[in-house]
Amino acid sequence: MEPRLSLVTLGVADIARARAFYEALGFKASSDSNENVTFFDAGGVVLALFGRKALADDAHVPDSKPGFSGVALAHNVQSEEAVEAVLLEAKAAGATIIKPAQRAFWGGYSGYFSDPEGHVWEVAYNPFFPFDDAGRLVLPYGNS
Repeated sequence: MEPRLSLVTLGVADIARARAFYEALGFKASSDSNENVTFFDAGGVVLALFGRKALADDAHVPDSKPGFSGVALAHNVQSEEAVEAVLLEAKAAGATIIKPAQRAFWGGYSGYFSDPEGHVWEVAYNPFFPFDDAGRLVLPYGNS
């Protein structure tokens, strides 16, 4: 398999409400979006919103209660101040701050919010992962 993440789909109870939340954060819905699914360009990865039950049915898994699923999405920024600003923007759009920004054990600065459906997002400044000209994280690949 070629290592690549193309699309992340969030199962949501209310697609219109979820779409409005992400649009308030600056995401722009694709013209291929409709009342059953919304697609956003997320900097080279597509973020999709799809009905929670329909997504579970499609994957042939039970539609469990919303809650922590063992997955957190991340939005990396280029400074500690930007972490604070993004968390405030998310809160203004309707997010719940679940961990205020603070120094992280790994040497960066981060905080967490959950969207109105309970999906967890980390907002982080990582001084060890710079950005390239396209705004993507650059991972180190040394002799380890």
